[in-house]
Amino acid sequence: MSLSFILWLSASMAIFLSAATASRYYVSSNNILLLVFSLFLYCVGNLMMVRLMREGGLGLAISASAVVQLVLVNVIAFLVFGERLTLMQMAGVALGIVSMGLMMLPSSGRV
Repeated sequence: MSLSFILWLSASMAIFLSAATASRYYVSSNNILLLVFSLFLYCVGNLMMVRLMREGGLGLAISASAVVQLVLVNVIAFLVFGERLTLMQMAGVALGIVSMGLMMLPSSGRV
C-alpha cells in the first residue's frame, strides 16, 4: 500500500466515523438535520472510496475500510455512548483485525 492510499483511507475513515457518530446522535435526539448531515458525510466518504478502489483495488479498499470502521466505530460506541460488546462480538472484532493483518502481508506474486 502506498502512502497516498493510506492517507486517503485515513481521511475517508474520519468521514465515515463522523457519519456514524452523527447517525447515532440522530437516533438519540431525532433531529432531522443530524440525519441529513450524516447522509452527506456518507456520500463524501463513498466518493473518496472510488479513488481508493482505483489505487488499491476493490477487494483491498473495501476490506480495509470495513475492518478499520469495525474497530474504530466500536471504540467510539464504547467511549462516547457507553455501549458494550459481548464476548462473542469482541471475538468477531478480533478476527476482523487478524484478517486485516493477513491482507496486508506482502503477496508472493503467485495466484
